[in-house]
Amino acid sequence: MRVVTVLGARPQFIKAATVSRAFKDSGIDELIVHTGQHFDRNMSNVFFEEMDIPLPHYQLEISGLSHGAMTGRMLEQVESVLLKEKPNMVMVYGDTNSTLAGSLAASKLHIPVAHVEAGLRSFEMRMPEEINRILTDRISKLLFCPTDTAVQNLKKEGFDSFDCEIIQCGDVMYDAVLHYRKLLGERSNIIETLDLGKSPFVLVTIHRAENTDDVTRLTEIVEALNAINRKTKVVLPLHPRTRGILEKNNIKLDFSTIEPVGYFDMLSLLENCEMVMTDSGGLQKEAYFFSKYCLTLREQTEWVELIEAGVNSLVAADTDKILSAFEKAKQKPVTHATQLYGDGTAAQKIAQKLGSF
Repeated sequence: MRVVTVLGARPQFIKAATVSRAFKDSGIDELIVHTGQHFDRNMSNVFFEEMDIPLPHYQLEISGLSHGAMTGRMLEQVESVLLKEKPNMVMVYGDTNSTLAGSLAASKLHIPVAHVEAGLRSFEMRMPEEINRILTDRISKLLFCPTDTAVQNLKKEGFDSFDCEIIQCGDVMYDAVLHYRKLLGERSNIIETLDLGKSPFVLVTIHRAENTDDVTRLTEIVEALNAINRKTKVVLPLHPRTRGILEKNNIKLDFSTIEPVGYFDMLSLLENCEMVMTDSGGLQKEAYFFSKYCLTLREQTEWVELIEAGVNSLVAADTDKILSAFEKAKQKPVTHATQLYGDGTAAQKIAQKLGSF
């Protein structure tokens, strides 16, 4: 079995690393294509070595373009790779433009597509990610779902009648956290460096365009964070783009921020924080993995099982709603009475399925 895996962002590489290890153990030949969609200065060779991730075989270096231009250029270049390498399967992860381009290129060449994190739905069609994941699911042969909710989403959309197979394998991000968490002691000292071990803190990330590009929403979020910081320290790794927007619109933070952090430092912050506030999809789940309550700065989430389990609240970008939910969340312990995302063997299940395909 020869598999080409198309990736475009650092979180995808971290998740794919667990599957790559399982592929190696199963004798599956994998070639990795990095589209370059999310330019990340931290993704040097050191990153791949430290994370024990195979170096990409192809670096397409496509970034900084509009959605249409980016997807079109990726489609063209991924197609060239597939024509050269002639894989038995193309694997894609998540909901990026790279995911859609990889699956489109494969389907037009009649190469089966395996979609990891299939079946997720936010039901918000204004989000490019929602369009990408829906289209990718429709043209995939193997749909690896992380949750029962994802399976039910596909069945409601009629996927039982399509020429595909739905597999509930669990979440590869959970696999990754279990693997890398054991290495925190030797690979992160951020708690000591920032002197965060003496008092509780709230870990916050803000990066989605729906928040950063809307001055009203961003102002509401910042006002809530300023109020929270007067009682509990706020730790906010701030992207330079978001920092620029804050400065341009004269939105004042009443607390110090930190530079964007690497994966091990983020896991360490998760392990030691009191609570998480984010508009990220992945961080919502990671908060749960570390038994931390999460306030989600969005109107909807693709991880609805977290809401149903009572460990996550949708607070949008409303100052009063955020502050009210913050006070209530401090009284809500997070337990793993039900394993929402599998048992940490998703990668092995994916490798086993591809090995028998």
